[in-house]
Amino acid sequence: KATVSVLYCGRGRMSVPTPRRRYFDIAVNFTDGMFKGEYRGKQVHDDDREWVIRRSVESGVVKWLVTGGNLEESKEALALCREWRGKGVEMRCTVGCHPTRCGEFEEGATTIEGLSKVIEEGMADGLVAAIGECGLDYDREEFCGRDVQKKWFVPQLELAKRYNLPVFFHNRSTGGEFESLLAENIGLLPKSGCIHSFTGTLSEATHILTSLPPSFTIGINGCSLRSDESKDIIAAIPLERIMLETDAPWCDIRPTHPGYAYVKTQFPVVKSEKKYAPGSTVKNRQEPCHIVQVFEVVCGYKGIETEEEKDAAAEVLYGNAEKMYF
Repeated sequence: KATVSVLYCGRGRMSVPTPRRRYFDIAVNFTDGMFKGEYRGKQVHDDDREWVIRRSVESGVVKWLVTGGNLEESKEALALCREWRGKGVEMRCTVGCHPTRCGEFEEGATTIEGLSKVIEEGMADGLVAAIGECGLDYDREEFCGRDVQKKWFVPQLELAKRYNLPVFFHNRSTGGEFESLLAENIGLLPKSGCIHSFTGTLSEATHILTSLPPSFTIGINGCSLRSDESKDIIAAIPLERIMLETDAPWCDIRPTHPGYAYVKTQFPVVKSEKKYAPGSTVKNRQEPCHIVQVFEVVCGYKGIETEEEKDAAAEVLYGNAEKMYF
């Protein structure tokens, strides 16, 4: 059986069997301290990023998009892509500022010039693949008001146009203002993009599908699968316009979610970070390997039943992301 080489948790390299299907996780917050064993500002267990990568490769998740949430995270995301190059997973990253952190533009901690520099350095390495995560988030205005969010959304669209890169969008509870702002700046829309971590309604999904070109896709993760309406939403989105993501370490699929019955793949897990054991996942800490579970729910909702049908669906989904980001 074919094998793939992966870094083996402090012991050099090893070969693991190539999984039946391959996946591309388009949202990995690999800069988050949880992957270094840090929770709420405290060191709880050892850095286990090598284990995270090993589980990813063993599960067929061979490509990631590492997300940047501000200037410093964008720098770190690029550094991670460089650090882990050739160690089992092919990584690319985004560069941008999350809407809830756009106050950093006002303070000067994040600047368009600074983001531009990271973009240019990363594009020279072939590692920067998108602008973002940027957009609007009206769920958490306590972190950044909507006027500031809107003010700094458009300059990031301008970055996408300048560098001819897709956009990694964030849209949460905006009541149509996100779509309106895009329409007002239609000339700045890039060649492609993804509405990441979609949690909207069927009506909102339909509007995205009909108002944006086919090169714009919708990212589906555990948060997308929480509502009773999620089955209808997934059924309505063509497979060619879906991208799979985990948004790790967030957005896990829980037993209370309506689609959980379709989850068949499980991983060794400890009940809390304080009980961490090498080789195990941590309860409620999402990892790229869990994208297999997202895939299983999507297949369940779409009535994709046979192994051959699942093989074909996995290739379509992998190809969607590879075409946009590689």
